[in-house]
Amino acid sequence: METQFATSVTDLFGTRLPIVAGGLQWLADANYVAAAARAGIIGFITAASLPDGASLRAEIDRCRDLAEGKPFGVNISMLPKPAPDEKVDEYLDEVIRGRVPFVETSGRSPEAYLPRLRDAGIKVLHKAPSLRHAKKAESLGVDAVSLVGAECGGHPGVDMVGTMIQGALAGNAFKIPVLLGGGIGTGKQVIAALALGVDGVTIGTRFLVADEIWAHGNYKDLLVTLREADTALMMQSVRNTVRALRNDTTNTVNELERIHAGDFSVLKPHVAGVLGKQAYISGDASIGALSLGQAVTFADRREPLATIVARIEAEMASAIEALSKFQFRGQVNAPYIL
Repeated sequence: METQFATSVTDLFGTRLPIVAGGLQWLADANYVAAAARAGIIGFITAASLPDGASLRAEIDRCRDLAEGKPFGVNISMLPKPAPDEKVDEYLDEVIRGRVPFVETSGRSPEAYLPRLRDAGIKVLHKAPSLRHAKKAESLGVDAVSLVGAECGGHPGVDMVGTMIQGALAGNAFKIPVLLGGGIGTGKQVIAALALGVDGVTIGTRFLVADEIWAHGNYKDLLVTLREADTALMMQSVRNTVRALRNDTTNTVNELERIHAGDFSVLKPHVAGVLGKQAYISGDASIGALSLGQAVTFADRREPLATIVARIEAEMASAIEALSKFQFRGQVNAPYIL
């Protein structure tokens, strides 16, 4: 597929742009993921949003019908430690049965599942919050890694390393394609990431105002009004940091952590996933752990996903043109220190 922004990421996924729309809990369904495919990027159906394998099978079939032959994948997010009731194997059965070509893994090491995925010819993108975890995934044999910085929504890890630092560290550190995520929502940032040496970017929060996201309109209208300081960190005391919309829940959880640091049982009723899902349904975002990154500041209006992607692509082209005025002259002979 011809593209002026061809990288090893576009080669891997067969997309027009080196942009991944990462899985979004409850929200990344067939409508959204197929819209990403048609727009020239790749998205991932979030399996954990679905109750069982049969539901995932139906969603995969629906996405294939809507994607018009363009590539898409399935996100398999896992808890930090295996739980008795998790459905990872059940979801993987459906991914393999449905001949889905790409899987995005996150949450813990995908090592236990890689042999099955390799045997099925499925390419694996693993999302990690630190360079060491991403390097470990590379050593295990994943096909690409997505490294996220502290600005990202959801789980930025415990080290809280910023996206620019992550990108600079990752630029020459991998033999496989590497994507950079966290706070990215403009085409200028995409070009900056490529300049750091990574092969593409992962975007989540910026796309939450897309028409194809099924969440209540009131929630999207709220996002349009928010700025980069309207998110909050919580669950740091249990080493499972979450960046979410600043609301009653984040305030309550942070106060509970101040009093009961490290006791997840006290926090659990407030961060249950069902509360977040209900907020998306009702449009009342005052309650629930609603993952949100600082890139919300770039979500300036509700519009189709294809329009958002087109705007980002135009910004990428504009950034390249702006850089053309800087002409390097001479030769740098001396070592330098940043």
